[in-house]
Amino acid sequence: MIATQTVSYRLGQYLQLTKPRVVSLIVFCAVIGMFLATPGMVPMKVLVLGTLGIGLVAGAAAAVNCLIEQKVDAMMARTKGRPLPQGEVNSLETLMVSGLLGGIGLSMLYQINALTMWLTLATFVGYAIIYTVFLKPNTSQNIVIGGASGAMPPVLGWAAVTNSTPPEAWLLFLIIFVWTPPHFWSLALYRAKEYAAAGFPMLPVTHGAEYTRRHVFLYTVGLTFITLVPDFIGMTGWFYLVSAIILNAIFLKHAWRVWRRYSDQVAQKAFRWSIAYLSFLFAALLVDHYLQPLLG
Repeated sequence: MIATQTVSYRLGQYLQLTKPRVVSLIVFCAVIGMFLATPGMVPMKVLVLGTLGIGLVAGAAAAVNCLIEQKVDAMMARTKGRPLPQGEVNSLETLMVSGLLGGIGLSMLYQINALTMWLTLATFVGYAIIYTVFLKPNTSQNIVIGGASGAMPPVLGWAAVTNSTPPEAWLLFLIIFVWTPPHFWSLALYRAKEYAAAGFPMLPVTHGAEYTRRHVFLYTVGLTFITLVPDFIGMTGWFYLVSAIILNAIFLKHAWRVWRRYSDQVAQKAFRWSIAYLSFLFAALLVDHYLQPLLG
């Protein structure tokens, strides 16, 4: 019994290294990309291998991020409870977990097509290496530039189904890319002191709270326009349009309050809403995709 509990606990610590809540949103957006790529059902092999493969590689990238940032994670309240700062796992274990998950994930994706595998590998490098090692500790635009990796999931899903990345897939990429700064800066605003202590040049640290709050709102305005493009080009129908208008109105309200009526609580609510917003928006894309043919 004790041995079983020990194994279960150790596996739980390994799971935490992969940042499962973040990965779940990544996988969700990738799966939506798969379904939007085809008028019918996604082939079961593609759906299963694509979902698992993208999820495993995303988890591997998260583990590398935890490995590289373990010292600064120990300095921040938000991250000091992670397994590495707590000493629950060591660097070698983390590297082995990442290598195992990444290797299995990439091999699964290669069974679908080489394009998806290479794009996913590039996304891994973009987040685990380029963003974590070079961008995050060196530029206040880290989340803007590095957001390209986080915006890739729907492109990966689309590529898995069609072995191509048409403009529609990159439009989904653009939505997540522009969503990322107001999402993350809302968090950075009420964690600014922690980021400053850890030496990260996040926007609130380098340019101040007022500048950051204004850009949260401006990016949200830009996001609103970009999310209406799918309807403008005939990619979506009325259900998505109505959903996008409602979701954007709520997001704009949060962003306006961040800018003009700031408090840490307001920023926390904006951050939480931004996660729900992206989930609801992509869910609306999926429902609309299959609703259009039924309504003629």
